[in-house]
Amino acid sequence: MSKKLLAILTALLLLAALASYVYYRRTVAAVPVDPWALVPDDAVLVAATRDHPMLVRHLKETQLWDNLLAVRYFESFQNNVALIDSLSGGRDVVSRFLGRKKVLTSVHVTGPNQFDLLLQVPVTSIREYRQVRSLLDALGRDPHFRVATRDYEGTILNEVTEVGTDRGITFFNYRNHLLLSANPVLIEAVVRRLAGPTQPTVAADFQNTDFFRLRDVDATLLINYRRLPQLLSVFFRRELLPEMGSITSLASAGQMEMKLAGNRVAFSGFANPETTRGSLHEQLRGQPTQRLRMADVLSLRTALLMHLSVGPADILRNSRRTAATDTLAPGINSLLDSLTAGLKQEVALCYLTQQSARVSPTRLALAYCPRPANQALLLGKLRRAVGASPSFERVGPYQLYATGVPELPARLMGPLFAGFRQPVVAVVGNYLVFGQDAAALRQLLTDVAAGEVWARSPAQVGFLQETQPLARLRVILDSRNAWNLLLRSLVEERRAGLLRNEALFKRFPQIALQFVPTGDEAESDSQYFTELLFRRPSTGPAVARVQGASASGAALTFKTPLKGPPILTSTSGANRSGVLVQDSAQVLHYVTPENVVAWSDSLPGPIIGAVQNRRIAGQASYLLATPGQLHLLDANGRSAPNFPLNLPDSVQATTLSVSPEGSGAPRLLVAGGGGNLFLYDTDGNAYPAWQPKRFDFNLAAPPLYLIVGGRDIMVVLLENGYVYACDPQGSVYPGFPISVGARLQSTALAEVGATLGRTRLTVVSQHGELVTFSLAGDVVSRTRVATWSRNSVFRLIPDQRQRNYVVSREEGGQFDLFEPTGRRLLSQKFLTSGGSPRSSLILMAVGACTS
Repeated sequence: MSKKLLAILTALLLLAALASYVYYRRTVAAVPVDPWALVPDDAVLVAATRDHPMLVRHLKETQLWDNLLAVRYFESFQNNVALIDSLSGGRDVVSRFLGRKKVLTSVHVTGPNQFDLLLQVPVTSIREYRQVRSLLDALGRDPHFRVATRDYEGTILNEVTEVGTDRGITFFNYRNHLLLSANPVLIEAVVRRLAGPTQPTVAADFQNTDFFRLRDVDATLLINYRRLPQLLSVFFRRELLPEMGSITSLASAGQMEMKLAGNRVAFSGFANPETTRGSLHEQLRGQPTQRLRMADVLSLRTALLMHLSVGPADILRNSRRTAATDTLAPGINSLLDSLTAGLKQEVALCYLTQQSARVSPTRLALAYCPRPANQALLLGKLRRAVGASPSFERVGPYQLYATGVPELPARLMGPLFAGFRQPVVAVVGNYLVFGQDAAALRQLLTDVAAGEVWARSPAQVGFLQETQPLARLRVILDSRNAWNLLLRSLVEERRAGLLRNEALFKRFPQIALQFVPTGDEAESDSQYFTELLFRRPSTGPAVARVQGASASGAALTFKTPLKGPPILTSTSGANRSGVLVQDSAQVLHYVTPENVVAWSDSLPGPIIGAVQNRRIAGQASYLLATPGQLHLLDANGRSAPNFPLNLPDSVQATTLSVSPEGSGAPRLLVAGGGGNLFLYDTDGNAYPAWQPKRFDFNLAAPPLYLIVGGRDIMVVLLENGYVYACDPQGSVYPGFPISVGARLQSTALAEVGATLGRTRLTVVSQHGELVTFSLAGDVVSRTRVATWSRNSVFRLIPDQRQRNYVVSREEGGQFDLFEPTGRRLLSQKFLTSGGSPRSSLILMAVGACTS
């Protein structure tokens, strides 16, 4: 081949490559990828998360994090995260990779008793793509794993399997979207879906809804209610599925936002009604929504309540009678119709707690009747018509009768209330209550007679007040009462998993799912407002209340009076600061930026000085002192190992100083009164030369802990006007002590330089002089700010950034504020002198200084 022809062919090849690239950039790559279009149609649940640092922080604040890590799936995930960190040679690799990306996790039923997850993670930069490739190469070199590729319908799939096991993961990259799953069938379903890009997505009905535009949304959840019974069949016994399917037939699909805050996890959003024939929505469409008025007759032993709002109760009955009903005499059928006509507004199916998972659950059916006396007469006529015994059992003020009609609740209120073979009945207030047997109904009547009902339980009343006042369907679960009920309802393969995760399941015992119709149901775009609420009874130290009638925020009212000012603390991943407060019972509380008490910790005494917020071993920690102890608390209020540190019995701490941020493990410098100083590290070790280090006079202010040129320097200011600079071995630096020529009663402002000679400290003496000296022991300057007298008290007040300062002078009831140049900023006369006006004026001084 000639060189000319070779050059022409090469040029044509390059031109074709360039044309292909331009075509890809202008046509394919120019259209952004819709992540919802990559989710297979058989997804039951799809969770979307975006701000993962905030999500993890909220999980920790609600104390769900530790419970989740105990779940086997999340435990395996943590092990995989640790493996990725070790192979990548870094820390928190996965957390930084996820960051604030929008990640989709979908749940799919892949077998009769199996479900699997599909994870979708965007890759947003070349650096992240290289991280993925480097991780894949590292796994390929590890003898414990096998990395392979295979072709599926023209798409290259990557497979990573653990040698000697069937565990592994399959993934591929579609236009910078990583799709991963432990089940290769889900990845293959994604590839098949990409062959038809024009088909509607699983979120097609909610494509104009973006909950992440709202504030403090932790995640969103898409639910396919039509496929939800398929997922429930993986967990629950087959005979329970028809009843569950009837409840889920109210809606076809829905999307909700999730918010985590303190003692509650709230999902709220909208759902499309189910329009298929025979669905629960078709039966209830157009019926008025009602309040839950039956709290007076619901026992505290209630485990599960399914509450329906209706107009007349006969809308729940099938249009044609059952075979059993057809065998009844015509007169009996007319009595049943009359009984049904007297039932209105609300009906419910109730399960009571049971002592063992081996016994059948106790079921009750409740229906509201505005004329209970008339219903009692009709029940009497029904008993005589069927030849039932007229005898009754009295439980408190209530009478319990046998009805004599099998499946009477189902005949009156529809097939949802089937299962009452030989029902008994009692009239309780304005409600007819049916029990499957006398023992079941006797339990409820005993509790109602004793006042053990929802309406008299503060915890239950508080829970109902947080739910929607009007709803068409309510499903309310008490996980503590329902524990044995759930164990009995689960398939055998899932019971062990529930037992392992008991702490997680009971973390939020009060659960409510509610559906509220919105707008005119005759319109095609009508929807249900849905809310799924997980709540823990408020047993904490504070109660949240709305600030005002027109306010959207909430104020915390503590049950024990607070002591001392609140302390702002920075929180990792949060734009707003949390607050530490202590009450008069010496309990320390952490209030999150969402105005929720996340944790409380009892202390042996009041907090001395300020609380230091530091990161130790990568975790947010709080360093603080009480009169006899030093404390190191983690982000959840738990004490670190070796803490608290006990000070000598004869010592009462007065101040706490901590080494600067970024200087390694913090060192704690504690003033014990009488000029005694103690030095510790965060492992609980004491420095021998500081046990204690004694000075001749009392401290004028908390000592300063400085790091200059890698050297630790403790600057101690004494009331007699002497200043010492010491090292961790207790030795005094050359040039010290120095005297400022008068007494001291306030702190110093430090300007740290590269060397001791370039580091400046400024103090104000009680003669009104500003004295600046270096850590080399040289007095740099002296400047008089104001005149002084025997009764005047001067203080130096730094701003929060420790860069500027002002000087205050107090003399009797007169307060003056000066700039370092001597210019008077403020002069105010008070009737009294002391801590109260002084503290308020110091705040004014700091504000003036900052501005």
